[in-house]
Amino acid sequence: MIVVTATLPIDSDTREDALERIQNLVEQCQDDEGTLEYRAATDIADPNLVRFFERYEDEAALEAHTQTDHYQEFSAALPELLAGKPEITRYEVDSATDVEL
Repeated sequence: MIVVTATLPIDSDTREDALERIQNLVEQCQDDEGTLEYRAATDIADPNLVRFFERYEDEAALEAHTQTDHYQEFSAALPELLAGKPEITRYEVDSATDVEL
């Protein structure tokens, strides 16, 4: 399994447009084959930070995701929406276990 986390610093002047684009992206990515989970949320401490959490079955699923029209469209618009450099981390995981709190 591939897990990707990303933090995007959104320009406050483009926040509404960015959130609308992110919402559309998340909705479309839910149906991508091989995508197990695709979520985005604003940070409580800084509402101009959007954090993504993504899980893919494998490398092929992640690659297919990056080739979709909706991902390509979002990526093309991203430079105009950002207030800084995104932080992206990728993990390759053998398994995941539910944890009870």
